[in-house]
Amino acid sequence: MSRRFATLAAALAVDGIVGEVGGDWHPVAAGGRLLERGYRPWRGRHAATELVAGAAALTAAAGLAALLGWGAERFAGRRLTRALVLGVLLKQTFSVRRLLEEGAGVADSLERGRLDQARLRLHALVSRPTDGLSAELCASAAIESLAENLADSVAAPLLFHSLYGLPAAAAYRVVNTADAMFGYRGETEWLGKAAALLDDALNWLPSRLSALALTGAAMALEGPAGAASAARTWRRDGALTASPNAGRPMSAMAGALDRQLEKRGHYLLGEGRRPGAADVRRAVRLTGVAAALLAAAALAWGARR
Repeated sequence: MSRRFATLAAALAVDGIVGEVGGDWHPVAAGGRLLERGYRPWRGRHAATELVAGAAALTAAAGLAALLGWGAERFAGRRLTRALVLGVLLKQTFSVRRLLEEGAGVADSLERGRLDQARLRLHALVSRPTDGLSAELCASAAIESLAENLADSVAAPLLFHSLYGLPAAAAYRVVNTADAMFGYRGETEWLGKAAALLDDALNWLPSRLSALALTGAAMALEGPAGAASAARTWRRDGALTASPNAGRPMSAMAGALDRQLEKRGHYLLGEGRRPGAADVRRAVRLTGVAAALLAAAALAWGARR
């Protein structure tokens, strides 16, 4: 059994059994605080200064994460101890259980008619304002985020770990966090420009693998018609979002559900009627099966290494 296979198997077990741990000391939260300290002194400077400083802060933070990942792999011990230690660390770079739980929580609130609660729960999934969202737009936002996070929070970390180990997965998580905090964000646009562009590049393949996995999940749960609709909508609508990547899994999800997904003023993906709570439930199931397919592929790859 290869080391990467054992590490990933342990990480998936920790995610499934324990879920998120660490709170404020979770590595992503700690990385966010480190990034904020690195970026803060350069706010309000000339655009060129912000661009260079942001790139330097990102390089330092991602480099530190990669170095810590390398050190963990180098000194984690052997066999069972190594797999457990590295598995716990790798789990911090991805999340399946929490993603599915948050999606199910929004569905539960919508089913109970608690729209204000659904809007609040959406904050764990989306960065857009949620105060004025209707029930249909809340459902759409939850479904879109499930699909997009399948790429960002599952496919990408698993891919980079499979190819280059824990250092690459840790560095990716820092880049993705920096993009979420600063990329294309108004007054911090130039500070976050390097993070946004690098995140777009790193997620090019994971986003498309996620769309493919969702198409496979549609075959399993919705039948051949659902898979054909997912593939067709992916081809037609995948490039309609401002992001070169987010629209790929989102459009595949829209096709699999045969529903329209909308972010007002930005995009409209898919056909059919607007989604409701039951469709969020379906999206949770599709995301779970797609995540299982991605994990199985990563394990199969790791077994060969």
